[in-house]
Formats: sequence, structure tokens, C-alpha cells
Amino acid sequence: MLNFLPADNSFAEVLRTRRTITEFQPAPVSEETILQAIDVARWAPNHKMTEPWRFHLIGPETQQQIIDLNREFLTREKGAEAAQKKMARWQQIPGWLIVTCQCSPDPLRNEENYAAVCCSIQNLMLYLWSQKIGTKWSTSSVLREPQLAAILQIDPDLERVVGLLWYGYPAMHSQTRRRPVSEITLVHS
Repeated sequence: MLNFLPADNSFAEVLRTRRTITEFQPAPVSEETILQAIDVARWAPNHKMTEPWRFHLIGPETQQQIIDLNREFLTREKGAEAAQKKMARWQQIPGWLIVTCQCSPDPLRNEENYAAVCCSIQNLMLYLWSQKIGTKWSTSSVLREPQLAAILQIDPDLERVVGLLWYGYPAMHSQTRRRPVSEITLVHS
């Protein structure tokens, strides 16, 4: 296991060290750990207590259906070679979770719900990172394919996909930098 998290595992350090992970070790993460992460995720702020998030744990059969759908999509868009390469990569990812948002006919509520779901995803990713489990939040084009709703058994008029989260124990970890606070903060008197 890589030792990239600080020993004290302080909240600020978990925030600062979390990175998108693209290479995972093959070892699976326990379902219990993912359910604990979902428990933490659901405490995200949400206007009017709508709790608009839905977490779809993806098992091997559904994972393969999504991979096959993506292969079909990519074959149309980029050709068979690109599709095959992506398919091989996706088959190596140990954990899959799709997060959806309940839709609202009210445009403002719809936006608030989407923001709440994004906060819940961040909660989930941070909790997993504190457990030394990495994630990648994908918004791949395949998530907007109509057949995905059928695979997930959701009504796209009532629920929309916010992201596909891959998770697992990181095989590698990158460093990144952020701009200084002084460059991104505007002080108004």
C-alpha cells in the first residue's frame, strides 16, 4: 500500500492530498466500506432536505453491460481500436458506483439538487481517501446514452446521472499544485 496520506490523517490534509486516481490495484474494496462512504455522503447539505442523491452500486454483470455500451458508443465515435483500448482499461477497474440526482420540474430546485449531489460525491470521495481508497469521478459521454438509463432501470425524466465513480486502492498517486489563495480571493469592502 502506498503511504501518501499523512500519519495524522487530519481533515485538512485529507482535503489537500486527495487526487483523482486513474490506476488501481486489482484488490477489491469491501462493500461495507462503500456503504460507510455512502452513509457519510448523504450528510451533504441539501436545500429543503430533498436528499436528491441515489447511489447505484455496480456489480460485475452491470459493469460489463456499461463497458459493452461504451464500446459500441466509442466504435461509432472514434473507431474500433479506440473502443477496444478503452474497454480493456475499464475492465481493470475494481469498483464502480454511479451517482444520480432526482430531477425536479422547478429549474432552481433542479440546480440546487444537482449541487447537493455534487457535494455528496465530494463527501464520499473524501471519506474513501481517508481510508486510503482512491476515486475517479467520470462524466464520460456514455453516461448520456439513452441505453444507460435502461441498464440502471431509471426514468431519465425523473433521475439523471451525475457521475460514474471508479474506486479502488491506488496503484500510483500524483502530486499537484494549486494557485495561491491571494490569486483566487477577491476582497470587497
